[in-house]
Amino acid sequence: MENGTVYNETTEPEAKAPRRRPFGCTLEHLWGWRLPAKVVQAIFSFVAVVCEEIVEDCSYCSGLYFFEFISCSAFLLSLLILCVYCTDMYESLGKEKVQKL
Repeated sequence: MENGTVYNETTEPEAKAPRRRPFGCTLEHLWGWRLPAKVVQAIFSFVAVVCEEIVEDCSYCSGLYFFEFISCSAFLLSLLILCVYCTDMYESLGKEKVQKL
């Protein structure tokens, strides 16, 4: 028994930890035309928020408040999509949960 033929190692050697990307950024889930489209969407929605904030005086503000809500929501959602698809959050949540979102 001392020669080791009976007792072999039953566990695999410990694998090296994968090298982490800076800030977990990756473009493998949002590639092709989708990445530039999402970036342009975020820029346009941010410009819409800024343009809405420039208005100082209005007589009927209900349309302006609606535009503010829509443009701010579009900006925040486009940033959320970029963060989920371009970071490690996509792997941690899983493809099914991301599609449900």
